[in-house]
Amino acid sequence: MLIFQIRSLLQTIGLESSHLQTSDSSSCAPTDGKEIAPFICSAPIKYIYAKSNPDYMKTGNAVLKFMLINQRADFSFALFTGGLSNPTLVAISNHVSFINPKAPVYPRLALGKNWDEMSVRWTSGYNIDEAVPFVEWSRKGTQSRRSPAGTLTFTRNSMCGAPARTVGWRDPGFIHTALLKDLWPNLEYTYRMGHELMNGSIIWSKNFTFKSSPYPGQDSLQQVIIFGDMGKGERDGSNEYNDYQPGSLNTTDQLIKDLKNIDIVFHIGDITYANGYISQWDQFTAQVEPIASTVPYMIASGNHERDWPDSGSFYGGKDSGGECGVPAETMFDFPAENKAKFWYSADYGMFRFCVADTEHDWREGSEQYRFIERCLASVDRKTQPWLIFIAHRVLGYSTNDWYGQEGSFEEPMGRESLQKLWQKYKVDIAFYGHVHNYERTCPIYQNHCMDNAKSHYSGAFKGTIHTVVGGAGSHLSSFSSLKPNWSIFRDYDYGFVKLTAFNHSSLLFEYKKSSNGAVHDSFTVYREYRDVLACVRDSCEPTTLAS
Repeated sequence: MLIFQIRSLLQTIGLESSHLQTSDSSSCAPTDGKEIAPFICSAPIKYIYAKSNPDYMKTGNAVLKFMLINQRADFSFALFTGGLSNPTLVAISNHVSFINPKAPVYPRLALGKNWDEMSVRWTSGYNIDEAVPFVEWSRKGTQSRRSPAGTLTFTRNSMCGAPARTVGWRDPGFIHTALLKDLWPNLEYTYRMGHELMNGSIIWSKNFTFKSSPYPGQDSLQQVIIFGDMGKGERDGSNEYNDYQPGSLNTTDQLIKDLKNIDIVFHIGDITYANGYISQWDQFTAQVEPIASTVPYMIASGNHERDWPDSGSFYGGKDSGGECGVPAETMFDFPAENKAKFWYSADYGMFRFCVADTEHDWREGSEQYRFIERCLASVDRKTQPWLIFIAHRVLGYSTNDWYGQEGSFEEPMGRESLQKLWQKYKVDIAFYGHVHNYERTCPIYQNHCMDNAKSHYSGAFKGTIHTVVGGAGSHLSSFSSLKPNWSIFRDYDYGFVKLTAFNHSSLLFEYKKSSNGAVHDSFTVYREYRDVLACVRDSCEPTTLAS
């Protein structure tokens, strides 16, 4: 925590900035309406109103506190007058420096394409002509190994529009990825990131630990967290661009508190809400570091990561702030064949996850539709009985207010093509974000409840349970006044879901409040393999009368 002391009689705003370039907006690049006040050509990372300290209004003196994270550059503090709409520079502090601003930071784990792999991705200030990146790792009692890392970055020219390409641009540093292979199942490993300088010395990160994945189908306790739309928050009470995720820190803190009982996390779109202010990707990766450095942190693509006109996104909006998917695809790893097409399958023990990308066409006949069917069809339900579908926008069912106004209770064209796949391949649960609340349906098919139970489901599969879990942080979404009979439980609050597979037959679903971690909704599933094989509506294998 760094303290910034203001001594002035002006009505001011205190701003934190890295490499502040201009003091007003008079010479900024043209706006297209997506930029947000304060309008400064080099957008500040965050800011505090001087009047937030009561002493300032009385005496003109105030002490403001900022929490800084390593962002590969010196920091300075600027004092402005004129409010958010017309900031005028009054003074700039001397630079504040980290001991080594280029040091490796913020590791993010992800599943590899094979069950015995773990990807480690991190950020540093070292390009490959300065230092060679690698990860050193070992399991207890064995000799450490080193895995080489690749290095990527992206530039202002990689952005599709403003503010990412203009006032929101900030150099992201260098993103390194190492793939740890031939891991033994369910064992704890220790690792650290290193950069070998040209003089032979090594810059190390601190040590981290993770538990390797279970073998696909392995019968062991497996605990999964799923949520969407979390974003980030500032623990020092400062303001930031797109500052509308009041539940974010509570969700983060609950996951950190229960981390010993979590094996893998799925953050299903609308990751940071940076919306073109690139420095906030650092803010987010620092916030989730205790989680993402310990368990795989798997992401999906949302409108705030991808959407931009004439950029190949299915929707033509500007919700990404000009990022058009580039930061998300670079900052986090995921086992997709093509990172620009954000759909992939992931196996974790008894689970198969089919992760869709709602910012690309998913309708029948599309490339993604073929992937979804292949992902659902290829799983061996004898060894991986729990089949989960994940997407950002609600392709299933939601009584969100705007869906209700449209009369569809879904994303337009959402389930029309996909519901026959969910039914045919007997998808247990489908998860969505985008709508910032929590909702659970009955096991449903073609708008009809196929099972009237509410807290326990057993026997043959009847229909997929659809859940909206977009209440992890961003401002809450209102429900429609209409409540169809398929909507079993709704909650206008912040929370997340935890799935616990006890074995091949027993699954526990819990919706937990972000404010206190308490379980607010739950149900159990008991299903044996013969129940998965059983013939149900629109999900029967062909038969013959021949003997």
